[in-house]
Amino acid sequence: MATTKTDPDQRHNEGREPAKLASDLLTADDYHELLKQLYMARYFDVRLIKEKKRGRLRGTLYSSHNQEGIIVGALYGLRPTDWISPIHRDMPAFFMKDFRSGWDNPERVGMTIEEVCGQVWGKVTSPGRARDNWSHIGSRAKKIIHSTSMLAGTIPAAVGVTLADRLNGLDSVAVTFNGEGSTAQGVFHEAINFAAVEKLPVITIIENNQWAYGTPTHYEYSLEDFARRADGFGIPGLVADGQDVLDVYNKVCQAVEFSRAGNGPSIVECKTFRSYGHGDHDDDRAEKYRPEEEVEEGRKRDPIAIMKKIMVEKGFLSPAEAAKFPAEGKGASEVTDEDFPPEVVAYLNRGVESAVNAPVPEAHEGGMWVFREEN
Repeated sequence: MATTKTDPDQRHNEGREPAKLASDLLTADDYHELLKQLYMARYFDVRLIKEKKRGRLRGTLYSSHNQEGIIVGALYGLRPTDWISPIHRDMPAFFMKDFRSGWDNPERVGMTIEEVCGQVWGKVTSPGRARDNWSHIGSRAKKIIHSTSMLAGTIPAAVGVTLADRLNGLDSVAVTFNGEGSTAQGVFHEAINFAAVEKLPVITIIENNQWAYGTPTHYEYSLEDFARRADGFGIPGLVADGQDVLDVYNKVCQAVEFSRAGNGPSIVECKTFRSYGHGDHDDDRAEKYRPEEEVEEGRKRDPIAIMKKIMVEKGFLSPAEAAKFPAEGKGASEVTDEDFPPEVVAYLNRGVESAVNAPVPEAHEGGMWVFREEN
């Protein structure tokens, strides 16, 4: 990973020479890979929405539309051996972890697209053996902490795994993803306080998408930046533009290096906007409790469009190439497969068809994992 400054809190650096950003060391190939990963996260989201409308998928979907820069930027700054703890809004993270090592690299430390699609479809190929159709999965081998519906509840788990790794002589970090509403939970404060006291390498990402289900942020917290939650723990609190994958990458890299150097945890708030309802069951209600003009304004800064603009300015992408796959600025009902790179569509096709054609588990599995089983 790129070398960055040790102290990520910008307030401590007045009068110093500007630190080199992690993104300054990225190559043109890295930029193209980041753009392709943004397409991948977006296509996963819209493809599932389309599959449900076609009647080929059941269950609730929790859209990550317009928040892909957080997922992609955060993951790109990690080592394969680092832990992640995604939540319901981060479903692509389960199969995009360690994508940098190669999407189909058999040594990649992340779930396969077939496993994740099997989970979404509730099939025998899912890691959870069809006990849930969404994000309640994890893998110790793949360094993914199991998701839970109790938001912020995975932060203490991250604290535990990093403490165990430290006792075992490892220097892995754990990155947890949380909505801004979860910062009001007692467990959020208890876990981060413990991590701060013990100087454990836990980076808490706050996905501030402006709404905690139907509650706007000004009813959640009295300050503008949720990153200021960090001040009470004496740890750095960074604010990133969640729509700019490079800014997310830079801030997460700063926090990771700070933690890996033994300095303890950090909070990285990524400001973004939730395009749809809390889940697809909430889409109709969200149209009533959120003003239409707010939604239109929130969707204007599309992460794909922002990355394309940067790449054109740097000469990594021609204007004609930037216009080739125009997925940005389009909702799930407007976008088509032609708006995405063919390799992205083919990758998702493989996962979807694997899940659609896989059987459901046998009935006798219903009692599996309920009680301790003797070998």
